[in-house]
Amino acid sequence: MTTDEKLQHFLDICMEDARDRGARVFDEYAQALDKTLEEHKASARHRARMQIQGESEKIQREINKELALEQINLKRIISRRHDELKDKLFAEVQDLLDSYMKTPQYLELLDSQVRHATEFAGTDPLIIYMDPADEDKRGALAQHYHANIKISDYSFGGGIRAVIPTRHILIDNSFGTKLAEAKRDFRFKTGGVTNG
Repeated sequence: MTTDEKLQHFLDICMEDARDRGARVFDEYAQALDKTLEEHKASARHRARMQIQGESEKIQREINKELALEQINLKRIISRRHDELKDKLFAEVQDLLDSYMKTPQYLELLDSQVRHATEFAGTDPLIIYMDPADEDKRGALAQHYHANIKISDYSFGGGIRAVIPTRHILIDNSFGTKLAEAKRDFRFKTGGVTNG
């Protein structure tokens, strides 16, 4: 083997070794890059999931806030409407009471209320007050029960009020008080749920 052949052979071996080492380095570098790429992708996916989750939670909070505000608004509207309907209902009840006070049954009611008050008072002094609108009915009732019946200085919507001063008792059968109590305690019932 000549020197040229030896050099050529040495060159071939060196080149082959260099190519093998270069291929190994390239493969290792490619694997490292692939690994880095996969880590980067995983990290990017994780960040994207976290960002999506954060945005979803933010959107959900906004939706909940808007929903709560809308529920409050709807409750106000419903409450206002209930108040309007309640006022209308009690205005109709007042009209019915006004009509009732012109009937013979109303006189029978007054008679019954005076009788119960005098029976309850027994021998104790009793003062019965009638509404100014019922002044025309006072004489007959006072005579029939021999009771101290006075006309009130202010209207209480009909019915009677009676006072037993010695026992500090007020018997309030006035329509005004009964109507105010009914209005105060009135609640609409819808779908089995009471709304106030």
